[in-house]
Amino acid sequence: MTIVCAVTAALTGATALAAPAGAAPTPRVSQAPMVPLPPEFDASFYRPSASKVEAAEPGQILAARRITAANVGIAPLNVDAWQLSFRSTDSAGRPIPAVTTILKPRGATKGVRKVVSMQIAEDSTAGYCAPSYAIQNLNASPLLGQVVAPAELLVAQGFLAQGYALVLPDHEGPNNAYAAGPLGARITLDSLRAVKNFAPSTVTDASPIGLYGYSGGAIVTGHTAELKKTYAPELNIVGAAEGGVPADLGSLLRTAQNGATSGLILGAVFGLAREYRYFDRFLDRRLNPVGKALRDLKGPLCVQYQAMTFPFLNNVGLIDYPGGAFRAPEVKRLLADTRMGTTRPDMPMYIWNSQLDEIVPVAQVNTLVKDYCKVEGPSITYTRDHLSEHLIGEVSGAPLAFLWLKDRLDGKAASPGCSTRDELSMATKAQWWPVFSQTIGTDLAALFGAAIGKGK
Repeated sequence: MTIVCAVTAALTGATALAAPAGAAPTPRVSQAPMVPLPPEFDASFYRPSASKVEAAEPGQILAARRITAANVGIAPLNVDAWQLSFRSTDSAGRPIPAVTTILKPRGATKGVRKVVSMQIAEDSTAGYCAPSYAIQNLNASPLLGQVVAPAELLVAQGFLAQGYALVLPDHEGPNNAYAAGPLGARITLDSLRAVKNFAPSTVTDASPIGLYGYSGGAIVTGHTAELKKTYAPELNIVGAAEGGVPADLGSLLRTAQNGATSGLILGAVFGLAREYRYFDRFLDRRLNPVGKALRDLKGPLCVQYQAMTFPFLNNVGLIDYPGGAFRAPEVKRLLADTRMGTTRPDMPMYIWNSQLDEIVPVAQVNTLVKDYCKVEGPSITYTRDHLSEHLIGEVSGAPLAFLWLKDRLDGKAASPGCSTRDELSMATKAQWWPVFSQTIGTDLAALFGAAIGKGK
């Protein structure tokens, strides 16, 4: 352990903080290690002292460093890239450290820098699965862990090609609380505050911000959209696009019972206990011996191993409670604390879901949209795709979500009111192919070092 700590200190280097009189500390940007360290071995950046975190304001930068982002860990992207460590707040109001990644096209922009905060579907319960580690050059994720972050980075390059700054928060927080949407929302909003205060990002108060997330990323995107008006009303968020939306985690748990996706959803159950102490205490008391063993086994796993390990389980049966787990007050409270739809967001929303989604039931998304539309508010556009399942759903939906979000960032007003439409496949729309092909072209060019979005 002593050798590991010494190597960590040598590779990471010190980040000096200069504090002008009467101002919050301003970080000196350091250089991240050439071979990135997973958060478990990079505590000085990912887990600064509690006293430093407590002394900071939400969104205040604690440290900043330049990184090299890459496709699948081996093909560096020709963009500027940084990580910020900053102060956020958990669901109980306690100060916590958090990390976000900024990717920006090189050079100046022709106008105000536009921003997309993309909440990646991390769906994991270990630090080395975090997006900030998984998208860096020479990380070990292609061999050992996170596969969704590198895959969604291909989608993200479509945003970069437009000249947008891209923000990728580690929204599960320091304890890797998979599926804790309200926590992820606070981290995402504080991440955007931090980015605005980081001059090299070229993001300012005038920058329009869009939110994007699919599946596990939609958990956070939806809660971020709902929480923004009370937690961070000053942010200029002009629209949110989300697909495969887990609006009601109880519905997902019931759907996964004894099914192929039960292992993935069980990981979320254990992840939620890392954020909600009352639920953690409940599981300590009520998990049967098999449940306790699975909790230990799934603790260090990234998304694909969460999904592959222990499918077809009776997840609810792992909890010993008279009449069944769903009757427990702690379970009812947890599902209420994490359910979307309690308030209509103060920004236009674009929502899509696959009618045949085997993980995220479309019925609970229908309910979400219905709940939103009971009260007056900004535009809500909802599309149901009838040929896609969950994985294909992002591919078929992302291009149209991209175009919708681009219009909002360009200042074009969304159609008023609520609208729902059914498509045989979103991929058959005339606008779909140009966006898809341009994004693939950007991804291929990036493999050969082409600058992405420069001068846009």
